Amino acid sequence: MTVADVVRAVTDGEPAVRVTAYDGSAIGPEGAEVTAHLASERGLSYILTAPGELGMARAYVAGDLVVSGVHPGDPYEALRLFRDGLRLRLPSPRDGLALVRGLGWHRLRPPPPPPEEAPAPWRRAIRGLRHSRTRDREAIHHHYDVSNAFYEWVLGPSMTYTCAVYHDPDDPLERAQAAKYELVAGKLAVEPGMRLLDVGCGWGGMVRHAAREHGVRALGVTLSPAQAEWANAAIDREGLGDLAEVRCMDYRDAPAEHFDAVSSIGLTEHIGVRNYPRYFAALRDRLRPGGRLLNHCITRADNTMPTRFGRFIERYVFPDAELAGPGRVLGAVHDAGLEVQHEENLRAHYALTLAAWSRNLVEHWTDCVDDVGPGAARVWGLYMAGARLSFERNELQLHQILATRTTARGVSSYPLRPDWT
Repeated sequence: MTVADVVRAVTDGEPAVRVTAYDGSAIGPEGAEVTAHLASERGLSYILTAPGELGMARAYVAGDLVVSGVHPGDPYEALRLFRDGLRLRLPSPRDGLALVRGLGWHRLRPPPPPPEEAPAPWRRAIRGLRHSRTRDREAIHHHYDVSNAFYEWVLGPSMTYTCAVYHDPDDPLERAQAAKYELVAGKLAVEPGMRLLDVGCGWGGMVRHAAREHGVRALGVTLSPAQAEWANAAIDREGLGDLAEVRCMDYRDAPAEHFDAVSSIGLTEHIGVRNYPRYFAALRDRLRPGGRLLNHCITRADNTMPTRFGRFIERYVFPDAELAGPGRVLGAVHDAGLEVQHEENLRAHYALTLAAWSRNLVEHWTDCVDDVGPGAARVWGLYMAGARLSFERNELQLHQILATRTTARGVSSYPLRPDWT
């Protein structure tokens, strides 16, 4: 049995992409825009023992599935063609029996996964409670403590790992990221002397922007020691130490003082859908009466989809991350005793942001590979290209929700009309 026979057994119809293999067999149109070459028996075993996206990802990350016609830093066109032209399915019982007879049982022993895959706690035999403090810290470490140098090459000088805001699709990434921070600052109506808490602050972009551009006293908290170290060094370089600070701290341990404003830009995805009530209650309790909350997070397009990410994202990118539809997030904000004042979807902006990050990865590919290794660099190329496609196709969205801690007498500090436009 050839590899081409295997592909026929696990796909519907003739694939629109060209698939070649180490045994000389091939399937799909000659002269196709993209060719996928299965270079080893190990790659075949990955695909057979983890059908679907996880097996394909393992083979690709390990270098056993080589895609020509695209740069590994931005395999967007290949993913688009694969998603549209290679429809995977589970083999029928008859095909499955034929596969076993033709290939032999030894091919159905799962090879060890690539080292870039998250370690055992993120698989089914999980140690510790999901979204406990210890486990959250380890999950954040897996993704965010890769290398500050690597993130600088991919994210650019702003070191901002969240959706930018584009006034024009051709805006440079740095301009779009500054526009995002200014949009958040405008929605929060920050003024000199106000106190801002930014939870899940990353490398301190919002903290520094609020202090530098608006004279705000800003505190950021992150679970990543590498992020906190980089952010505080940047604060010192910019001479903002009297206004800004970043602490390595769980958001649940942030000071219980009443802040004038709280921003959460990209944290909600990590806290777990079941924890929404406690999460928004914690943010509410850190707001003064009348204060404002801006929550910026990725969502599903609706609530009919699963909250968990696919197996590739769960194993290689964001362990334990979860998403809900925007309505569920809005409901949780209301149920925490906050009053939603404004909401908008920035889905198209995130697709543009991911395209810009992919261009940075391509431009700095050699440096990135030297820093984190070829497997990790391929993970990032695959993840960002796939995420871009999901945002373009409305499978993922990005919602900003502005809410106030409205007092019992209805005081909320919110104007009759939005004042940030």
